[in-house]
Amino acid sequence: MTQSIAIALVSGGLDSMVSAARAREDGHRLLALSIDYNQRHKVELDAAAKIAAMLGAERHVVLPLDLRAFGGSALTADIEVPKTGVGTDIPITYVPARNTIFLSLALGWAEAAGARDLYIGVNALDYSGYPDCRPEFIAGFEKLAELATKAGVEGHPFRIQAPLQTMTKADIVREAARLGLDAGMSWSCYDPTPEGLHCGLCDSCRLRSRGFEEAGLPDPTRYAIQS
Repeated sequence: MTQSIAIALVSGGLDSMVSAARAREDGHRLLALSIDYNQRHKVELDAAAKIAAMLGAERHVVLPLDLRAFGGSALTADIEVPKTGVGTDIPITYVPARNTIFLSLALGWAEAAGARDLYIGVNALDYSGYPDCRPEFIAGFEKLAELATKAGVEGHPFRIQAPLQTMTKADIVREAARLGLDAGMSWSCYDPTPEGLHCGLCDSCRLRSRGFEEAGLPDPTRYAIQS
């Protein structure tokens, strides 16, 4: 039998690295997709390239899509990244409809490449409250993919794989260790320092640091400030 193909969204972060590694573990040939959306933390794209190579992706496409033209987020506009702690409201680091946009691009490549599985590293437990990380969103997009594509209407539906959906950040750290991944290759910080360090105070840094602490595993991340 021909080995199946999976499209994995690889941002360069820990979650997407583990998700893509799960695609490989599930037996798929791996195609990696990263989006250069002119994000504040473009250093994550360097991490994405290293991760894609490490996982043996057959292709790694870095697609330019300048979301600074829209703005509306601390990651795509001149808005300060919050550093007071993870709150209960959807933070300004939310990029409007980002995962919808990214999955749509991955879906286009999947249909062209004959892939049926799309992997995305979202989770809805230890996260910043983004609406496009919830199980309802993943289920809704999977239905949309069936309705919106030639493959779908001809009876070849797509599967949106979110293997980290119900994991805590500590679970994800442990999963990275189980898979034999070097978590230090990944990048999480939204507001890198000029010296190339994780700031240590943004939501993403706090969640990452707490995940390693709760997992009881050493954190390889270099933080400017330890939260």
